Amino acid sequence: MATKPTKNTLMFYPWHHFVLLPAALILAIYGVRRYLTVAGDDSEISRLWFTVAALAVVGFGVLLMLRQHYALTLQDRLLRLEVRQRYFEVTGQSLRPLESQLKLGQILALRFAGDAELAELTQTAIRENLSSKDIQARIKDFQFDDMRV
Repeated sequence: MATKPTKNTLMFYPWHHFVLLPAALILAIYGVRRYLTVAGDDSEISRLWFTVAALAVVGFGVLLMLRQHYALTLQDRLLRLEVRQRYFEVTGQSLRPLESQLKLGQILALRFAGDAELAELTQTAIRENLSSKDIQARIKDFQFDDMRV
């Protein structure tokens, strides 16, 4: 019988966490150390180790930033599904036909609207092409979302 993950359970992607990140960190540290031993020399080796160190440090930074990008992309997908579900519960109709007329920012802003105003505000956002700030300004029953990462 599988155990259900708890809120405090850490999830790892082995290739990312235990292979790519450590390898990039080791390469960055090694490249910087090797460059520091030849720094100041105007030689091909000095330039080579500077290039290796710079690329390794940038690569390590990109790998770290990808984690945040993945989390935010997934969160946007979940919020879109949340708005779809709420719209269906309120109106009994699917939001999908209207989604092509809404930008992601508008959909994300609509999630703050209370159930009573969600349907009308969605139509207004489409009709008047409201920005996400304009949508939030028109919300009377603001449902604050403090669970966003």
